[in-house]
Amino acid sequence: MLTPGGEPSPVAQSVTDSARGVPGLGADVETTLEWCLGVGRVAPRVGEGATPDLWEILAGIAAMDVSAARMLEPHLDALSILHEAGVDFGIGADEWGVAAVGAGDESTWGVFAAEGPGVRLDARQVEGSWRLTGTKPWCSLASHVSHALVTAFVDDTHRRLFAVGMRSAGVHPRRGEWFARGLPHVVSSPVDFDDVEAVPVGADGWYLSRPGFARGGMSVAACWWGAAEGVAAALVAPASSERADQLSLVYLGRVDAALWGARATLAEAARAIDDDRVGVDEKLLAERVRAVVADAATSTLAEADAALGPAPLVSDPDHARRVADLHLYLRQHHGLRDVARIGRSLASGGR
Repeated sequence: MLTPGGEPSPVAQSVTDSARGVPGLGADVETTLEWCLGVGRVAPRVGEGATPDLWEILAGIAAMDVSAARMLEPHLDALSILHEAGVDFGIGADEWGVAAVGAGDESTWGVFAAEGPGVRLDARQVEGSWRLTGTKPWCSLASHVSHALVTAFVDDTHRRLFAVGMRSAGVHPRRGEWFARGLPHVVSSPVDFDDVEAVPVGADGWYLSRPGFARGGMSVAACWWGAAEGVAAALVAPASSERADQLSLVYLGRVDAALWGARATLAEAARAIDDDRVGVDEKLLAERVRAVVADAATSTLAEADAALGPAPLVSDPDHARRVADLHLYLRQHHGLRDVARIGRSLASGGR
């Protein structure tokens, strides 16, 4: 656990308990998103003094079901982004007029900020109203969430964040392009926007420059860590068996050491984010956290394969699903390309 004492925080324990009562958690998308709404009303926001609690929530859910965490994390991220911009429907704040696209306290959210070759989403003003036209790639749950925060180009080089109703006429999620064996219920396909009304959230470039951008990336890492803890749990029984050999203990020990290091990294990062007295380069911190946790999770998958062999991958549906889900989820980390940014920052005088 990331909070002192080795026990889940009360809010994390409450959320975990509620998840156990959700039928089809992670597989029934609509039911899981409805549960996400409730979590969004009680979960703390990153950087506001209870970041360990938030990351415990995400990690605890990922250990139970990776798909559920993959649905919860962007919903909570969107609520944090909106709050950072002065929009919080829980207290009646709507600085940017997001309600104009039908958003409110019952909205389920996605965050679509990826770019891809050959596609582009443009935003333009028409008679005082912003309209979105083009294609946005990698839009997770676009057919299920009610609203999304979407980045779009406002000119040749600058992007801005917009809130959009995903059930508006002109929003067309593509179907039949998701063949993933991991996270099969979290369809992340392109969406075509045809002159769709949208509301700007923040100024040009604000989405990438705001402090919460780096923090959101670390929240994803908390999900990776929790999912890897779920995979690691499968190593305990073989290592405890009377027939266990020394290698079984080695595999378990190596995984435990890797995940302990990842846990310590997340705990230290959470303290640094929450402590206003600590001057920290959050972009560099996020790159370091994601690199450490991604390495630990990748190592866990490899050690589990070596320790357990093929049997649980073909006979244990929970283990096989968790392994496939985590493997795909980790592809949000770009490996050596992301690590190169750490080196570039250090070479430029970062610390």
